[in-house]
Formats: sequence, structure tokens, C-alpha cells
Amino acid sequence: MSRILAIDYGKKRTGIAVTDPLCIIANGLATVSTSELFEFLSQYITKESVGQIVIGKPIQPNGQPSENLARVEQFVNRWRKIHPELPIDYYDERFTSVIAHQAMITGGVKKKTRREDKGLVDEISATIILQDYMKSKGL
Repeated sequence: MSRILAIDYGKKRTGIAVTDPLCIIANGLATVSTSELFEFLSQYITKESVGQIVIGKPIQPNGQPSENLARVEQFVNRWRKIHPELPIDYYDERFTSVIAHQAMITGGVKKKTRREDKGLVDEISATIILQDYMKSKGL
């Protein structure tokens, strides 16, 4: 079976999460520099069987597109041209960063770590996007 991979796309850093091969559990995979994301994903899909990519669609709480949406759409269009065999879909990412911060606090991550390791929030946000996507699909 194939994994599902989720992306929390950011201007500087991008969080990535992935399921196990049976698509039961979502786990954080990595946080990479956004400038290296395309290469990272291209290499990852040659090593692992990925059947679906889900990317967070940045929408403001009022339903309007956020400033990051144009960058996300550029990435998605580029991906679809070069890797048409691997579908990439949008999924609403509203409040995932807030939920990720709260999860870190609840999980006992120290304030200093939360401040210094900003990539951890991105990876957790990607995991939340993936969990929500899986739940919406009944997985």
C-alpha cells in the first residue's frame, strides 16, 4: 500500500508528515528549507511508495486566501507538471499552527525549545493536516 504525505508549506520552512504504509498512523517526517522542498520530495518518492500528497491550503479565518496561497499554488502547479503521476490535493490548514503550539505546550515541550525550534511547529502542523485529512476520508 502507499503512504500519504502532507505538507505545511511556509515561506522559509516547510513541515512534512507521512503515514505508515497502511495509512493508519500519521507521523512527522521532517522540516526542510522551502527552497529545498521540491528536491527533498522528489528524492523521498523514489525511496518510498507515496500514493497521495496533501498540502495545506492557507486560508484566513474569515475564508479569504492568505498571502502564502500564491506561493503554495506555484509549488502545486510545478509539482503537477513534473510529477503528474502523483496527485497533490489541497486541505484547509486553518488553525493548525495554533493547535501545534498548544500540542507542544500540552506535551511538555519547554518554552525555550518552542521558541528556538520553529521547525518543530511546522512538522507538527503537517501532522495535524495529515490527521485531519485522514479523518475526513474515513481512514
